[in-house]
Amino acid sequence: MRSRVLTPSGMLIPAAALAACGGDPGLTGEAQVQVRDSVGVRIVEYVKVPEVEPPFALAAEPLYRHGANPGDYDFQFVDAGRLFPDGSAVVAWYSEVAVLSPDGTTYEVLARTGEGPGEVISPYSVFVLGQDSVLVPDDRLSRLTLFVGDSVARIVSLPRVPHVGVAGIGSSGELLLMNRFAYRSWLDIEEEWLAGHMTLFDIETGALDTVASYDHFHRERSGQPRPIIRPVGEVTVAAGRFVYTRSDRPEITWRMPDGKVTRIVRWRPEPTLLTEELLEGGEAYNRMLGRRHYGASEARLEEIVQEDMSRYRATIGQPIPRFGSPFADDAGNVWLPSYRPAYPEEASPYTVISSDGEWLGRVETPPRFRILDVAGGLVLGVLRDDFDVESVAVYELATKTPAVR
Repeated sequence: MRSRVLTPSGMLIPAAALAACGGDPGLTGEAQVQVRDSVGVRIVEYVKVPEVEPPFALAAEPLYRHGANPGDYDFQFVDAGRLFPDGSAVVAWYSEVAVLSPDGTTYEVLARTGEGPGEVISPYSVFVLGQDSVLVPDDRLSRLTLFVGDSVARIVSLPRVPHVGVAGIGSSGELLLMNRFAYRSWLDIEEEWLAGHMTLFDIETGALDTVASYDHFHRERSGQPRPIIRPVGEVTVAAGRFVYTRSDRPEITWRMPDGKVTRIVRWRPEPTLLTEELLEGGEAYNRMLGRRHYGASEARLEEIVQEDMSRYRATIGQPIPRFGSPFADDAGNVWLPSYRPAYPEEASPYTVISSDGEWLGRVETPPRFRILDVAGGLVLGVLRDDFDVESVAVYELATKTPAVR
């Protein structure tokens, strides 16, 4: 899949062409987009949300599903996954990492639970470097393991900085770090937001270089109920660059590994308010989580679930975040899942924006499907059936002729 270039034929005029004309490009096209440069930063602003048909769509049926058939790997709460160039996939959950064959019929366990070489405890992400080559960061063990084939090629100690994780790999191969969690209290901090940091990590010297800060968690007030829906600032990596979003702002910011801002995209959506419809499915999802985590009786579990859902229902009619946790595909496009309170994996549709600021449209996904990776014209994700059994599925991402309605 490639990041497309906007063309004058039925689409907006390309930002690059506008810039070549010099001066303020003003507003153009049906979507009314303004593109300008400010101190070397390209700023793309949409007056409204473009109604654009995406150039690609998931096929109606998956190429394969793995996890629901006899003899398949038994997945539970898959955390991360990536596609290899040949269509095989590496998937991490809880404290194991497995590799699926290109047709999804077989699997091999790459890393089992433990603290020894080649073992993991908390593999929160995986990064494919090439065919059969994968990096696995582990926050509990504070280390990064490089697997080549089924062997450990290298182990690197990660900095023991609380709540910092690997966001991705920079354009020159450096590790790009970000804040993952903030377990310490952020009650009554002076600033409105607790700061996160974008950091470079040199695996040879162990040196850390913080290149930028960002709004990470919104301040809480002591003596007040903890809000069940809150905005959050998150960092991912697209085409070797930091990408920052704050879920209460319709805006994406790209930074080079050295922290320099290169591009900002903004749009002006209508406010999104919490409705009872958006909570559909949340009750069943929370009940499933409770059965797996709490170990409580059915009666007590129901009390916990209803208490949790009542907190959500108390905020019906109030604004909710613009989107969920973003990720990037192999072309550098940024995918913004729809925000779904109480059951975050139900994220369809996904809004896709290219690294050039082009609005590619909204991609629909099957019910109960959560995307893990998009690469090589394929989409890797997790499907949950009516009995809450998880399976890993791969869909073809078919291209189609885009059009503006």
